[in-house]
Amino acid sequence: MATLPIYRWRLAPDGYATRRQLRSMGLRPGGQDVAAQLERPRRRRGPLVAYLYRIDRAKPVRPMTPARRAALAKAMAARRTCPNCRRDAGYCIPRSLGMCVACSDSFTAAA
Repeated sequence: MATLPIYRWRLAPDGYATRRQLRSMGLRPGGQDVAAQLERPRRRRGPLVAYLYRIDRAKPVRPMTPARRAALAKAMAARRTCPNCRRDAGYCIPRSLGMCVACSDSFTAAA
């Protein structure tokens, strides 16, 4: 098994990009393996690692279909619906609370 080339932070050669950089270019890794790795040293902890993909082997992002758009809207509606009061909170319910802020405040005041 071949080892990955490791580059220092901001010193990777042209032709490589992270997932986020590919996405901003309208591309995706497209099933390719990680081509290289960036490491940013930190004090007292292990280095930060970013995986790099080759830009020339990346594929264009798949277009949003009506079915995908509907599924995404349904998933986001589920994240906004409070399980206690069953209302759309207008924001994503915090996982730490498990309910909308209004229900959490009334629950805390009752306890």
